[in-house]
Amino acid sequence: MIKVYNTLTRKYEDFQPLQPPLVRMYVCGPTVYDHSHIGHARTWVAFDVVKRYLRLRGYFVIHVQNITDIDDKIINRANELGVSWKEIADKYAKEYLDLMKEMKVFPTIHPRVTEHISDIIEFIKDLIEKGYAYVTPSGVYFDVDKYPYYGQLSGVKDKEMWSQETFVKDKKNPYDFALWKCAKPNEPWWESPWCKGRPGWHIECSTMSSKYLGKQFDIHGGARDLIFPHHENEIAQSEARFGVRPWVKYWLHSGYLTVKGEKMSKSLGNIVPLVDLLKEYPADVVRYWLTTAHYRSELDFSYDRLDQAKVALERMKMSVDKLRRTVEKGYPKGSLKDEEVKAIYDIWKLREEFHQAMSNDFNTPEAWAKVREALRIANETDSWEVAAITLNFVEEADQVFAVFEEKRVEGVEPFVDLLVRVRSRLRERKMWELSDWIRSELDKLGVKLLDKGRETEWRFAK
Repeated sequence: MIKVYNTLTRKYEDFQPLQPPLVRMYVCGPTVYDHSHIGHARTWVAFDVVKRYLRLRGYFVIHVQNITDIDDKIINRANELGVSWKEIADKYAKEYLDLMKEMKVFPTIHPRVTEHISDIIEFIKDLIEKGYAYVTPSGVYFDVDKYPYYGQLSGVKDKEMWSQETFVKDKKNPYDFALWKCAKPNEPWWESPWCKGRPGWHIECSTMSSKYLGKQFDIHGGARDLIFPHHENEIAQSEARFGVRPWVKYWLHSGYLTVKGEKMSKSLGNIVPLVDLLKEYPADVVRYWLTTAHYRSELDFSYDRLDQAKVALERMKMSVDKLRRTVEKGYPKGSLKDEEVKAIYDIWKLREEFHQAMSNDFNTPEAWAKVREALRIANETDSWEVAAITLNFVEEADQVFAVFEEKRVEGVEPFVDLLVRVRSRLRERKMWELSDWIRSELDKLGVKLLDKGRETEWRFAK
């Protein structure tokens, strides 16, 4: 049984979707007014891992992740630069989609707010008709006092702590939040029954998630800093409209990504744009590093940690490629030594422990430990049978982690083998300059070497 930590109930729960084996999952995507950064990537990858593991376990997962392409931040940025809001939104939405592809994060549905304005208007109209929202000259607001469960997700129960938006004098209460904002001069707008304007932030996610996943669904994910007010407001307006409780069964939140212990933010000037980071480190290295910490824990960024992750992943890739070549070139012997039998059973046990770790609220650091131990065992033997069962386990795990993609260049492997053997002879004769030159030239061709004493392993790099 998979267990997850539910922010809503503040406890671990058995994962039992509403309509198994279907799992419906919504994850809050970016507001596209600036570069996506490594903190954003942490959330994307975390929930991609959740999705991939659920699929590995036989669930059919529909993953919706939105793009907020109209918002105050977008308008303000456009005004700063003297360009249209749409130019800003389109530019950073394209960058985000390109980065998602590079990071191997593929939502099933990727809705944009501006393509769902009519759906948002219908949602708001329904809230007004049910008495949960009211119209003013500045827009439409959700009447928080009409919803008795406000604060259930965040635990924030004190009304004095609920204020979350710039005070508008025609609101009933300072903590009521905007569903529709009437346009100010020179702001973008859409027609509505109330005024020319645009949607508030929170209504967007409620509308798009319910449109594609229904009135109730299984998982809502996002970063921890969205719990209040964003996710709190989503729950209030959605349960008010649909008359269901809970609206979402499991709320999962990823931890902060920090820099020297401080939360990554523009105000502190410690933002690391993902587009820049991926110029220095391969996407699979970044993805691997992000998964070495539990998704709910705080993760501190540093280039030293990424360098360590790069070395560790490179060594594992060498081992995996060696397993692939062993399996391709060999065949079962028909009999096994005792140590081979033991190794096979040890790896089978590690596979079981991998699933135990992932079933315990997606404990990726513990799961990675099982993969590394299996590779260590396999590295200590040339057994085809041990290589085959280890490779089977590693490739199963990689359905979740997505970092061991095989790179092949047909017909070239025998020549690389020959060059590596020639280089080994040169090293034996202490002809270091020539052996280093061969390494350097192979590296330029995308062939990575790893020396282990007198032995050398190699792999095709991406």
